[in-house]
Amino acid sequence: MAFFHYIISKIYLVQDLVISMSEVDTTKNVYLFTHGRMDLNEKAISALESKGFSKENVILADPQKAGEVGDYMAMLWMPPNPDHIKIQKITKVEPCEPEGMIGVWKGVAKDDLFEIKLE
Repeated sequence: MAFFHYIISKIYLVQDLVISMSEVDTTKNVYLFTHGRMDLNEKAISALESKGFSKENVILADPQKAGEVGDYMAMLWMPPNPDHIKIQKITKVEPCEPEGMIGVWKGVAKDDLFEIKLE
């Protein structure tokens, strides 16, 4: 029975990916959060390109400058040893005082869209 539930969860994950990718505007900027894993930078960019994002639109996230509403966040997950990328859409950006490593991204609201496996 557990195997059946596992298969069903994977089917829903694939359905979510197909639905979400069709709704993604690949001309928008994608802010990449590596959580200090710069060794995975090229691997992450390749994974994003394989899903239709343009390499030219992938920007390393900067704690001093947040993205804009409608842009995307690509977060290597889960630190410290990520095995996938969480794709999120920025829904709101409020001015705020920078805080720690998160910086001005503290004022950013986002919706989870889907995940991309790091291979």
